[in-house]
Amino acid sequence: MQPTKSTESTKLALSPLTPAYDSILELTPYQTGKPVEELSREYGVFDVVKLASNENPIGCSPQVTLAITEQLGRLARYPDGNGHYLKQALSDFTDINIECITLGNGSNDLLDILARAFVSADDVVVYSQYCFIVYPMVTRMQGATGVEVPAHRFGHNLDAMRQAVDDNPNTKMVFIANPNNPTGTQLQHKELHKFVASIPSSVLVVLDEAYIEYSPESNNRALLDEFNNVVIVRTFSKAYGLAGLRIGYALSSTAVAELLNRIRQPFNVSRVGLAGAVAALGDQDFIEKTRNTNQEQMHWLEKQFDALGLAFIKSHANFIIVEIQVEMEDITAISIYQALLEQGVIVRPLVGYGLPNWLRITVGIAEDNLRLIDTLRSILTND
Repeated sequence: MQPTKSTESTKLALSPLTPAYDSILELTPYQTGKPVEELSREYGVFDVVKLASNENPIGCSPQVTLAITEQLGRLARYPDGNGHYLKQALSDFTDINIECITLGNGSNDLLDILARAFVSADDVVVYSQYCFIVYPMVTRMQGATGVEVPAHRFGHNLDAMRQAVDDNPNTKMVFIANPNNPTGTQLQHKELHKFVASIPSSVLVVLDEAYIEYSPESNNRALLDEFNNVVIVRTFSKAYGLAGLRIGYALSSTAVAELLNRIRQPFNVSRVGLAGAVAALGDQDFIEKTRNTNQEQMHWLEKQFDALGLAFIKSHANFIIVEIQVEMEDITAISIYQALLEQGVIVRPLVGYGLPNWLRITVGIAEDNLRLIDTLRSILTND
C-alpha cells in the first residue's frame, strides 16, 4: 500500500531529513492536465480530445519535424551547452544582444532559475490572485513570503500590486503574466510601463509572455531598452507547438542574464530541442496560421457558450475560462469536468487557482471544439 501525501508529509516533518524551508511542506505536486494515455487507462476511452494544457492543436511546423530528424543520428553527443545558434536566432528575432538571452527547459525552468538567483528566505515576492500556480510554488521553494494581491476583473490590479511593493520594503520580485494564465486577461503597454517605472530598481519585474504569439500587441520587449530590472520569459511550448521538447527563453539585461547562466544547469536544453526551436522560430507563417485558427475558433466557442448560457472571460490567449453556474445542486464545475472526462473530453478544473466554479478550456481545431460543445450540451441538458 502506497502512503498518502499527508502521511508522506508527516513522516518528512518528523524525519531528521527535513527540507531547507518549512514552506516546502506546504507545497503539493504541480497538477498537469490529465494525459490522454491516463484517461484511456482509467476509463477505457480511446477517442480522446485533450483541451486542458493549452497545447497547439495543429501541432508544430513541418520544418521542426525535419530539423529533429536530422539530429537523430547525433543523440550520443551532448548539445551545445551555450545554445549559440538558437540564441543567435532569438537575438535576430527580438532585436536584442545575444548576451541578454538565457535558455531554459521550458519557461517553468526559467521561473525557477530566476527565483533561485534572486530570492532568499528573507524576501517577499508579489503576484496576483488567479496567477500562474508556479509563481507561489517557486516562492515557497525559496522559503520566501508570497504576497497575493486581489485581482481586478480577473486580471492584474497594478495599482494594488505597486502598493504591495511599497508596503513590503523587502520585496525582491514581482511576477506578471501577460496575457494572464489562467484567466486570459491582458494589460496595456502604457499601464505596464507606468508600473515598472514606479517600482524600485532593486525589485525584479518578471513578465511572463508564454502566450505572446496569440496576442502580439501585448509584446513588451521595448521595456528592456529602458529598465534593467525587467525580465521577459517566453516559451516554445504553446503557439510553436513544442511542449514535448521543453524549451523556453528569457530576455533581460546582460547583468541579469550573466547571473542566470551561473545557476542554469549544464545542458538544460536538449540537442533536439535546440534544433527544433531554431526551425520553429524561422517559420513565422506557421505562427500566423496558428494565430488565425485560434481567433476563428475562439469566436465560434464564444458564440456557443453564449447560446448555452455560460459566462466566460474574454481571452487574449489560446484558452478560455467558462463559469459553471447551473441551478441544479448536482451540477458543478467539477461534476461537469468529470462527466466530460468519462466521454473522452479533457478540460482543466480551476479549483487549485481559487476558481472552483470555472473550467479552463483550450481552443482546439474545429472538430475538437464541436465535440466539446456537443458533449457539454448533452451533459447540461441531460440528453
